[in-house]
Amino acid sequence: MIKSNIANWDLMGRTKKDAPEAPKPDVVWKLPGGTAWVYYGVGNRGLVRPVILSDGFHQGATDLNEIWDGLERGKFAFATNLRNRRCDLVIVGYDDCTASILDNARAVTECIFRSSAERMGSAPLAVGGFSMGGLITRYVLAKLEMERMDHQTDTYFSYDSPHHGAWMPIGLQALAHALRDLAPELSEQVNSPAARQLLWRHIEEFGATPGEDPERTRFLEALNRFGGWPQRPRKLALANGAGKGNSGVPAGKEALHGVSGGALDGFALFTQATGDNKVVFQGGPAFDKLEQRVSGLPEADGAHGGTLESFDLAFKALNVALPGAAKCPYPSTSFVPTGSAVALRGADPWKDLSADVTNLSPDRTEFDDYKCASQNERHTLMTEELGTWLLDRLAQHR
Repeated sequence: MIKSNIANWDLMGRTKKDAPEAPKPDVVWKLPGGTAWVYYGVGNRGLVRPVILSDGFHQGATDLNEIWDGLERGKFAFATNLRNRRCDLVIVGYDDCTASILDNARAVTECIFRSSAERMGSAPLAVGGFSMGGLITRYVLAKLEMERMDHQTDTYFSYDSPHHGAWMPIGLQALAHALRDLAPELSEQVNSPAARQLLWRHIEEFGATPGEDPERTRFLEALNRFGGWPQRPRKLALANGAGKGNSGVPAGKEALHGVSGGALDGFALFTQATGDNKVVFQGGPAFDKLEQRVSGLPEADGAHGGTLESFDLAFKALNVALPGAAKCPYPSTSFVPTGSAVALRGADPWKDLSADVTNLSPDRTEFDDYKCASQNERHTLMTEELGTWLLDRLAQHR
């Protein structure tokens, strides 16, 4: 078994970095299990047109500096453009972003009530979020409607949210469990409540058969008890994946492997291929020659969708412990297939991950309107193409 210390990494794709400090919020609200940072729109002296935006899944607590960096300093200055339209940005973060969706829903619920109470005037709310944040807000709005509580929201939006589940390669999940003694936080992240609820297929232990985790089943049952979707707001979806094509990752290839003659010689993680008894983790001597095999799974790494550099993050972490011992020919994987982000209706997107979803008829999706990226992009990347589309549609109802 490998003995070196392994550098920590976030298996869901968020690398830890020292982001520049975010501007000071106009108001900070402490919420049950979270925090809301409120930025008034330009010219507003209080909440006038609240847009509530929820953080998603990653290790630890929400870092305001990090989420602001992604919103404002990347491909498109979404926060500035939103506030210039006299909309107020309300960012909801969580004390533990790996906690259950049902638990973190409390923070969003309180934020909605507080926004409604402190709003100046009667402009409706817009409520949504990135990735898991789109699921949390979907659940909250549907629950409030079923309980006959007025959420005063006219627009719900999700940004690359996995409505039909997300994909983490089984080989990577197996690696996390194989490294449990050296880096227990990796296995803990894979087995966290939120990860179990998000992932389409999950393994709790090395060698287990991939399946729908009971936590995901319970979450879907809870969602369905409240009708599955909010009915009152207009529903908008944005996908970082293209509407058709593939991610460019071939099936059944070594995505990450040890260098011949090195400390990781014989170790490899393979991209997912269809068929029975497919090897996705090959341990070699460094991992006591362990193997993880799976059957009946689609070529999910190659689906068109929002991507994560999951194999590359694992490679970089291993390289810290054993410099030069591994190579990573295929750093990325599809994380949220586009069919999951736009919530295909009447079809299982996992049975045809190559389906063209560019121009669906209204009865083929759960959303009233949606936008796919022109090409596959990093999961939750804020771009001018997607950001301006969302801003224009928020303006239509405000």
